[in-house]
Amino acid sequence: MGDISGIHHITAICGNAQENLDFYSGLLGMRLVKKSVNQDDPGTYHLFYADADGHPGTDLTFFPFRDSPPGRMGNGIGVEIALAIPAGSLEYWQDRLSQHGVEIKGTGTRRGDRDITLIDPHGQQLALVETTDERLFTAWDRSAVPADKQILGLHAVRAWERDIAPTAAFLLSTLGFTDFGVEDGWHRFGVGDGGSGEHIELREMPNAPRGSWGVGTMHHVAWRVADDETQIAVRERVMQAHRHPTEVINRFWFHSVYFLEPGGVLFELATDGPGFTADESLEHLGEQLVLPPWLEPHRREIEAALPALGGAAEVRG
Repeated sequence: MGDISGIHHITAICGNAQENLDFYSGLLGMRLVKKSVNQDDPGTYHLFYADADGHPGTDLTFFPFRDSPPGRMGNGIGVEIALAIPAGSLEYWQDRLSQHGVEIKGTGTRRGDRDITLIDPHGQQLALVETTDERLFTAWDRSAVPADKQILGLHAVRAWERDIAPTAAFLLSTLGFTDFGVEDGWHRFGVGDGGSGEHIELREMPNAPRGSWGVGTMHHVAWRVADDETQIAVRERVMQAHRHPTEVINRFWFHSVYFLEPGGVLFELATDGPGFTADESLEHLGEQLVLPPWLEPHRREIEAALPALGGAAEVRG
């Protein structure tokens, strides 16, 4: 079918917003391309980190639910977010993370690509995975990380499933994914060639508990569709598969449709446009709190409800 071109963005739940900003922008060197609010809960920030231009596929976003308890790893939610790094940069990242007290779980390989697994300050399971795959990426010249070592974008998401079979059938027949086989218990499904930014990996965990959202867990993964027409076509197939998609929701920077895959992971279909420069210049992305037009009349009360958020504490080197 070819309607889905890869991962658009991944959204996770964190705690303190400033700690999140210091880690993802200050230490990992990603650019804060949009500082906004959760449109369904405007008293909560929505922070978007990406490459210099905010390309779809590079965008990792967070809801800082500061009063939320920790989430629980389990079936039906994402259990790891993998970020792509340039081939040959693993030693740089291992040194940088170690020097600054990041909890590194280990190093290894996945399908021949070297990786580091780690945990962010709020418990989110992450991986940095080397890749030689071509990526839509622009280095950020104000990053604390050298241009040739910067995070290239979203590599993949991993999730646990009580039973892989229903999800596999849905991915293959409804979303048009390809089965790329199993390695070390992880079953890969993807679009295109299934490479960096184009796949999800599932592990069958029949005895694991149901996962629950909270601080340190992934909220949803959004898949890229080129435009509104493509989105509507995929939504129709999802509806025919009885997955009960939402209506199209205008998120201002893209249009969204949400639904649960058979195992319970929240999926989104997100359009490539209009993009993050719809309301800010490329040069000044992420510098000010921006609100979609329908929330702008409530700016004063929204700003009063949000905690203070300064610039990222950069870590050079």
